[in-house]
Amino acid sequence: MTRLLSCTAGALALAAALPAAAQQNMQLYGRLNVALEALHSSGSGDSVQRLSNNRSVLGFRGSEDLGGGWQALFQVEGTLAPDTGAGSIAARDTRIGIQGPWGTLFGGNWTLPYNSATSALDPFYPTTAGYMSLMGNGSASNDSNTSNTYSFDRRQQNSVHYWTPQWAGWSLRMARGMGEERPANGARPSLASAALLYDGGALYATVAHEAHHDYQGRGLDDHGSKLALAWRADAATQLAVALEILRYTTPTGALHRRTAYVSATRQFGRHGLRIGLAHAQSASGDALESIGTVRAGAGTGATHATVGYDYQLSKRSSLYAYYTRLANGRNGIAGFAINGLGGEAGTQGATLSGMALGIRHNF
Repeated sequence: MTRLLSCTAGALALAAALPAAAQQNMQLYGRLNVALEALHSSGSGDSVQRLSNNRSVLGFRGSEDLGGGWQALFQVEGTLAPDTGAGSIAARDTRIGIQGPWGTLFGGNWTLPYNSATSALDPFYPTTAGYMSLMGNGSASNDSNTSNTYSFDRRQQNSVHYWTPQWAGWSLRMARGMGEERPANGARPSLASAALLYDGGALYATVAHEAHHDYQGRGLDDHGSKLALAWRADAATQLAVALEILRYTTPTGALHRRTAYVSATRQFGRHGLRIGLAHAQSASGDALESIGTVRAGAGTGATHATVGYDYQLSKRSSLYAYYTRLANGRNGIAGFAINGLGGEAGTQGATLSGMALGIRHNF
């Protein structure tokens, strides 16, 4: 933590020393988000009471006006753990690039279009109750082509991104996870991700696809596809639905799983109600392996339901509480995607449940 703060202070001091004409825009920002949780697993019979960090962050970003409608962009975003004091200066969305009339092009360690297309539709993202338990098959918060070979909810190291300008509400985001890794099995893993987005104010829609090349071995490709819609009835109400299909190819065969997610949010002044429900069908296919928490056969599905309440202390600070329950089928092995209980993943048929009381501040 001391190293993170000293590095950040040094970078800010350097930016402040630059000529005013060269540095047009600079912002320090962050999020602190912790919760007291009481969780239980029927699989192991264990219960735990803990203070959990829900992906707190600290970062700085800025731009330089290059003229002619062009800007140079940069961002460095790191992890913070208020509960333990740990942190890493650039482990989250970090990039350098250029933006102009033809769009935005940048490279770095960044959330992929497939992920960002729907993450905002989950009112519990990113907490223990987040939909990543089933949607996307887990969470890869900072990974390469070989450090995580199953998740479609990921931030990708060594990635290049292009975002088109928005036209009549439509835009396209594309990314390539460069194939820099060379595993011993002869595979040449790489990644491609894209999302077509429409944001018309009252209606939001997206179609997204991501392909993982050689992740399970040489010549074996995996694919994720999803469709999502959100309706903003007014400034205080949103209803959303997302459908996803994950397709893996393993040395022993294929593996397919379908997942649906629905959410509803309603704000009453300072009071907010949040509901999220994800259901994964039992996976099909002849693959003998489990990929993440996806395995073929009857009773391998799961349902994750959460209901929550927010109270806004101010525009930047809020208190929140939720109850969450993840019920596996008799052969299912899904667990919480972040802040997991440890040994519960891999326990067949376990039901995980818990309550949380948290506080969040954005700056």
